[in-house]
Amino acid sequence: MLSIIGAGRVGSALAFLTAQSGLDDIVLYNRTKNKALGETLDVVNTIPETSLISVMGTDDISSIKNSDVVVITVSGGAIKEDRNELLPFNVPIVSDICKNLRRYADNAKIIIVTNPVDIITHQVLKQTEFPREHVIGIGSGLDSSRFRYLLSKELGTKQGNIEGWVMGEHGPTMVPLFSNAKFNGKKINLQEKKYEEISYLLRNYWKDLVLFKGASVFGAAKNTFDIVQAIIRKKDLQTMASINLSGEYGLSSISIGVPVIIGMDGVKQVVKLDLDPKETEFLKTSAKRISDGLEILSSLIK
Repeated sequence: MLSIIGAGRVGSALAFLTAQSGLDDIVLYNRTKNKALGETLDVVNTIPETSLISVMGTDDISSIKNSDVVVITVSGGAIKEDRNELLPFNVPIVSDICKNLRRYADNAKIIIVTNPVDIITHQVLKQTEFPREHVIGIGSGLDSSRFRYLLSKELGTKQGNIEGWVMGEHGPTMVPLFSNAKFNGKKINLQEKKYEEISYLLRNYWKDLVLFKGASVFGAAKNTFDIVQAIIRKKDLQTMASINLSGEYGLSSISIGVPVIIGMDGVKQVVKLDLDPKETEFLKTSAKRISDGLEILSSLIK
C-alpha cells in the first residue's frame, strides 16, 4: 500500500500516476478532508478496468497504518529566493508527521518531496530513527531530469539520447556532472562558457516554473513515482536521491543527493562515480551548505 501525505498538486499527481498504472492501493491523506475526497473522486476514474487496487481519501492519519511506502509532499509557505526559506513552515509540520510514522508505519519506506528536501530528509531520519535505507529524498533525481533536458536542448537532440546526473543539494549548490554526461554513449564536450550557462539555467530552473505555472508538479511526481514503483514491484532502479551518508564520497551524517540503487527494501547501494577535481570541490561546497541548513533545523526542532 502507498500512502501519500498531502493531496496538493504533487500529491494528487502522484496518486494519478499510481492509480492509472494499477500499481497498488493508495491512501491519500490531507488535513482538509474535502480536498482528499475531491482528489480521490477524480483519481479513481483513472484506475484500469481490470485493476483491483483501491484509492481512499481521508483526514485520518491512522489510515497510513501498515503502508509499504509513505510519500511526504506537504508544504507551507512560499519560496522567494531559496528553498531554505520554507524551513520555519515545514519543519513543524514534518515533526508531527514523524510521530505518526513511528506510530503507524514504522516498517515503511519513506520518500520525501517536501523542501528543502535534503534537510527535511535528514529531519525525518533523525526524528523517526528509521534505517537510513528507508528514508529517501527525491530532489537530485528531479535535477538530473532537468539537466538532461537542458543538455538535449543545447545539442539539438531528444532527451532519451542524453545521459546526465546531478549530485549535491536540491538547491543553488547542486553539482551537474559534466564529466559523466554522454550523448549517444559518447562523452559530451562543450566550451567552459556553455558549462557555466547550463549550470546557471539548471540551478534556476525552478524560478521559471514558479513564474509560468506556480511550481513543479509533474516532474516531481514522476520522479517520485519511479522510486515508489521500484520498491513495490521489487525491481531495482538506479537514480539520484538524497540519503544520509556514512563515509561515501568523504561525507558523513548528512543527507545529500548521490547515485543510488533502489529496490524493495529502499536504498540497496550508494553507487561510486568518478568525479573530476572541480566536481569534488563543488560537492564539498554543497555539503557545507546543507550542514549550515542543519543548524537552522536544530534551532527549529523543539
